[in-house]
Amino acid sequence: MGYIEDLRAIIGTRRIILTGCNGIIANENGQILLQQRTYPHGIWGIPGGLMELGESTEDTVRREIAEETGLSLGKLNLFGVYSGPGYLCKAQNGDEFDVVAIVYTTNKYKGTPKIMDNESLALEWFDTDKLPQNIARTHSKILHDYVESLQFK
Repeated sequence: MGYIEDLRAIIGTRRIILTGCNGIIANENGQILLQQRTYPHGIWGIPGGLMELGESTEDTVRREIAEETGLSLGKLNLFGVYSGPGYLCKAQNGDEFDVVAIVYTTNKYKGTPKIMDNESLALEWFDTDKLPQNIARTHSKILHDYVESLQFK
């Protein structure tokens, strides 16, 4: 079991704070990679996941993206930290958690995206002006901010 599973075995579904790390990966055409998730089923989001004990946030995003997409990331740039009322989540099993989402960007990666685990239904590159409608609630503001930041470059 991992850290979160061990913690849940002790505290049950009680509300906690978890650190999530995500990576907005842009290809040479400026498209970004999104993951269609198995949970919540069919929802699109930014690849990434939760931090384990002993990891840095950069280690977490590199590990999670390798596990989910098969990509190896190069230089990461800190994009932002997201938290607050919009980041309260409740899983189907009743687990409650507030996410502190630490988001990195990069256009440096090796490999071709492919589904590597049971967390993904699809991985697709999207133009930033043609993002899917069914994006994870906690990722919508992040993607909005990212697209807006491109207008100032």
